[in-house]
Amino acid sequence: METSYFFKNLNMVPEVFLGTLFIFLLVVILTRIFGLKSFSKMTGFDFVITVAIGNIIGMSINSSKPAILLGAFILLALFSLNYAVTLLRFKSKKAEDLIDNDPLLLMENGEVLEENMKASKVTQAELQSKLREANVIRLNQVKAVILETTGEISVLHTNDANITIEDYILGDVARSRS
Repeated sequence: METSYFFKNLNMVPEVFLGTLFIFLLVVILTRIFGLKSFSKMTGFDFVITVAIGNIIGMSINSSKPAILLGAFILLALFSLNYAVTLLRFKSKKAEDLIDNDPLLLMENGEVLEENMKASKVTQAELQSKLREANVIRLNQVKAVILETTGEISVLHTNDANITIEDYILGDVARSRS
């Protein structure tokens, strides 16, 4: 391999270093201003914003497309948009319902809810994988499996058949897809 491959564009190192430092510090400052929820993945919208922020950081630092200052502006816009949508969701139930999906019940009391599986496009193999991941050995241990708004799957299980899930835990979970 030719050595020029390793030493190509060395004159850009200081510029890349300063750009990386600037973007890093900006993200730290924006996170301090807007809060850690800026990187949460509690809703589908949060997930999209987190991916977009990561993408802009990577593209600005790696390719300078967008340029560092434009990337900084886009980051500020994404953090601001996320904060505005979060505030809107917090203050308005209608906005929350419009923006967020409801979590969906995939299993209840050991039984797979086939219609919900079909509606959500979750395969049997994906469900089985999540059950194994949660150390479920018998289906009768499963109290509920929920497809969360982020696409994650939560498995609630116990060995004690007398334990029931409190209503608050399943309060926002749809029993069927409308």
